[in-house]
Amino acid sequence: MEQEKLIRVAITHGDTNGIGYEVILKTLADPNILELFTPIIYGSPKVAAYYRKALDLPTNFSIINSAEEAKDGRVNMLTTFDDEVKVDIGHPSQEAGMAALKALDRAVEDYRKGLFDVLVTAPINKNTIQSDKFHFPGHTEYLEERLGDGKKSLMVLMNDTLRVALVTTHLPIKDVAKAITKEAIMEKATIFHQTLRRDLRISSPRIAVLSLNPHAGDGGVLGMEEQEIIRPAIIELEKKGIQAFGPYAADGFFGSGGYARFDGVLAMYHDQGLAPFKTLALDNGINFTAGLPVVRTSPDHGTAYDIAGKGIADEQSFRQAIYMAVDIFRNRCHYDEPLANPLPKLYHEKREDGDKQRFTVRAKDQFKRENKEDITPAEME
Repeated sequence: MEQEKLIRVAITHGDTNGIGYEVILKTLADPNILELFTPIIYGSPKVAAYYRKALDLPTNFSIINSAEEAKDGRVNMLTTFDDEVKVDIGHPSQEAGMAALKALDRAVEDYRKGLFDVLVTAPINKNTIQSDKFHFPGHTEYLEERLGDGKKSLMVLMNDTLRVALVTTHLPIKDVAKAITKEAIMEKATIFHQTLRRDLRISSPRIAVLSLNPHAGDGGVLGMEEQEIIRPAIIELEKKGIQAFGPYAADGFFGSGGYARFDGVLAMYHDQGLAPFKTLALDNGINFTAGLPVVRTSPDHGTAYDIAGKGIADEQSFRQAIYMAVDIFRNRCHYDEPLANPLPKLYHEKREDGDKQRFTVRAKDQFKRENKEDITPAEME
């Protein structure tokens, strides 16, 4: 029996002054993990070697210059730039930001060439990475523009028991209310519904929609968005066959454990969803960019400058990000496989002049393509 091809996992090294290399090297230190996937680290062999020595980590890697050279059964370190990078552990720098961007840009180029299957990104500093090439609030928006092919992305934070998606992501609080529209809620909920079905294989997902205002607006006393925007969006989603419920006040919803009755939670803004998620998820939460052709995950933590270089960073979230990326990729393949070559739908209609039947236009076109024959005008009637 032919052995199943290992999934190729591209890993971008993120900010070189944070904990990125520590969690990457710790995750890949176990040789048994290489039986599950083939890692390709987009980064700098010199910086990786520096952290390996400084933290006394056992991880070995093979240096390659292109993704085509990657081999199964080994940690492949792809050199994404030749410039020397000064490592200043625990301190943000423009140099570290540019190193993160070079790795990310190279990975995007290689994905378009089909050189790997999924992307896992180590944390970046959203300030130091900014340049004329990167003007985005984060990975999510960057990947939507570069790899979305017109599709909209959705930020989803999740672990095995809780999945939280966001209507708005990296927005100042003062701009959130005006960004909450019926159309935005429906768009994000629709993407969420599809990713729960296709990426996570939940056949009939139930989505809880949170309110914007305290106490879900208290009947209009604390705001009208629930009555005028959120509830109408939920009604329209229900008409489309999407099981959406709410709106629920966030404090009571999470405090009472209401989230356990749903397959996903749609929050209105960043901290409304992420603060309770990170409290409940502990160290095994991950960030998934849903809605795009590429499967991209990341750990749910940042650069953690305060503990960088101390050897105490927990790699569990990063490891889970890799496992989840692999699982989602497989789920998509299994979901899409039956849809790859669907049988044509051949409709027949009874005629008024007896039991004779006729082809519909769609069936006739299919018949002609398969048999390379013309259908006479008489047959058309």
